[in-house]
Amino acid sequence: MARTFDDARRWAELGTGLMLEAVSGLDDAGYATPSALPGWTRAHVTAHVAANAEALSNLVHWAATGEPTPMYASPGERAAGIERGRALPAAELTAWLGESARALSKAMDALSGAQWHAEVLTAQGRTVPATELPWMRSREVCVHAVDLATGVTFGALPQDFLVALCDDVVGKRATAPGPALSLRAPAAGAAWELPGDGEPVQVTGEPHRIAAYLTGRDGGPAAADGTPAPVLAPWL
Repeated sequence: MARTFDDARRWAELGTGLMLEAVSGLDDAGYATPSALPGWTRAHVTAHVAANAEALSNLVHWAATGEPTPMYASPGERAAGIERGRALPAAELTAWLGESARALSKAMDALSGAQWHAEVLTAQGRTVPATELPWMRSREVCVHAVDLATGVTFGALPQDFLVALCDDVVGKRATAPGPALSLRAPAAGAAWELPGDGEPVQVTGEPHRIAAYLTGRDGGPAAADGTPAPVLAPWL
């Protein structure tokens, strides 16, 4: 079943809650602990998610006013914002995460039906209707809640979100080189065919294992012949 606008808004709120709960008890030492992302601490991940809320708020402003407002003022602004944020004291970083998320949610709530259909430009250069923004945010908060490595796993995420995430990632991976895969998640009644090099390798597993594998967070279930699932290039 295709994801809906209401689905995306629900997942964005759920993922935001998971993020806020995950960082609620972190002090400076806790934030300095490595995350599940190579080279990034938990502070890096949290600053990235907080900055993402502000960047998406720029696109909401664009949709609301018609005034072109890019996510980031320059190519280096995103990285600079993460560096500034990860150096904040724990209490300030936690507050930024919460305040930026609440501001984004409030701005989205204020959009009219017509404004939701206004077109905006993402940081990747895609022109999308504003209705795509809740999905972009839900993907951000749900996946990075896992990346914080505080105990949240892909298994804690809703099955319908995981299926939508796999749909999204397969669509992106289909445009890049890689191994051919035939992915099956019987528990969700879902399947994906990923074109690529060679004969398709069949990989079957729970939706959370397939999602973790496709996003590069896990080695994935074994292939049908018992060998490890093919190694995938970075997702983003």
